[in-house]
Amino acid sequence: MIQIAPSILSADFSRLGEQVRLVEDAGAEVLHIDVMDGHFVPNLTYGPVLVKSLRSHSSMRFDVHLMVEKPELFIADFAAAGADHITFHLEATYHVHRVIQQIKEQGMTAGIALNPATPLDGIKYILQDLDMVLLMTVNPGFGGQKFIPNVIPKIQVLHRHLQQTGSTCQIEIDGGINLETAPVVVNAGAHILVAGSAVFTHPDPKQAVQELRQAAHSVKSE
Repeated sequence: MIQIAPSILSADFSRLGEQVRLVEDAGAEVLHIDVMDGHFVPNLTYGPVLVKSLRSHSSMRFDVHLMVEKPELFIADFAAAGADHITFHLEATYHVHRVIQQIKEQGMTAGIALNPATPLDGIKYILQDLDMVLLMTVNPGFGGQKFIPNVIPKIQVLHRHLQQTGSTCQIEIDGGINLETAPVVVNAGAHILVAGSAVFTHPDPKQAVQELRQAAHSVKSE
């Protein structure tokens, strides 16, 4: 089943609680929370306090995407705030396996994010420990970017490998997801679709989630 993960990076923060409720009412399973430190990526966003403030108002799965240097420094705080899952970037820490274990020790699931130019080889020996691989289809740091189609073969290769090995690891896609690109990435093997601008700049975010789901289910992955 394809899951929709609205990204609050594109939400109206003056109405954040209302907008989160709208997408949850629309059936979104996951809330994607982009955390940026101004170092690993040029933008600066929010931290555990925001997660804590939203946790009591939503039953969605909180998917925290750490675009930060040294993600190991933030794991305990996000766990305490109510995060369900943490994804960090392969290049952001020296000890990738250790960070994965730290996340799981806090009772959360763990994922690795790969930038568009980052090959799959870097996760070869840790894939069995992951619950999710996030493939970026834009360069991280800003919302509203154009989808990079060169990543599609990477999605296909990872999908085939997961099928061949019987892995339950999920593929999440983040960047430029809309009604046109959603069917493309689902056909390539994606399981979770992160959508920011396509949802929260829509006049009706609830309708946007429903339309995105319909587009995603218009094809079947191989």
